[in-house]
Amino acid sequence: MGNGYQERIEKAKRAIESSEYLLIGGGAGLSAAAGIEYSGKRFLKNFAPFIEKYGLTDMYSSGFYPFKTQEERWAYWAKHISLNRYESGPTTVYQDLFQLVKNKKYFVITTNVDSQFELAGFPSDKVFEVQGNYGFFQCSVGCHDKLYDNESLVKEMVARTIECKIPSELVPKCPVCGGNMDPNLRVNQYFVQDKKWYELYDLYNQFLQESEGKKVLYLELGVGFNTPGIIRYPFEQMTYRNENATLIRLNKDNPIGAVENEDKTIAFIEDILEVFMVMK
Repeated sequence: MGNGYQERIEKAKRAIESSEYLLIGGGAGLSAAAGIEYSGKRFLKNFAPFIEKYGLTDMYSSGFYPFKTQEERWAYWAKHISLNRYESGPTTVYQDLFQLVKNKKYFVITTNVDSQFELAGFPSDKVFEVQGNYGFFQCSVGCHDKLYDNESLVKEMVARTIECKIPSELVPKCPVCGGNMDPNLRVNQYFVQDKKWYELYDLYNQFLQESEGKKVLYLELGVGFNTPGIIRYPFEQMTYRNENATLIRLNKDNPIGAVENEDKTIAFIEDILEVFMVMK
């Protein structure tokens, strides 16, 4: 990374101030920095009965656990969704980010599914959630492309969970085919991309076209290599193709990018919250 911390902060500030367009890419590391962690103390504190009964180790892998009944499956998922979508509230990291960029021409693409951008004040028409959103259910086999708001049902499931099971009458069923429902998360080929998803996809591409060749800042936040083809690799490619582009990467574990972009990249391994607070 070469330069000292303060020098990188000043370079990043200047890059943000002088940019005509700012594209934000938010990954799992951003929400982890905001305190929405899927393992460790937060997991142990909130899922003790499930850990004891099923031997679960973290929230990510638990999402793939083969629960024997829908009543057990939804007891887990209701708590998972409630904790990460409805109990978290707005977080300082995302609020600081909003203050940093709110007066710029910006757009957000994110693989996160926790609505943290919107909770912090980002308008919904500037946030493209590629991988879905915890706040919605969908048909598990995608028999139709409508999503269903789940807040009231999720909260009732959590309130009525007994011994890691919900009552059978709370198990959600698809109103069209009568089959099972899933959280709206991209985990298989049945992921539902509704009308709003395609509208945001179009707005994202419009932003890319409008900003092409201009003075663009790509702000990549906590994006690792789980799904690098959505944010990390495109950001690298767009930085490489545009001589007026700068890439700011905040990533504790994977700060190093393409060697061709070395002179255009400002990388931080420091804590995201700390960097935002200094840059405000």
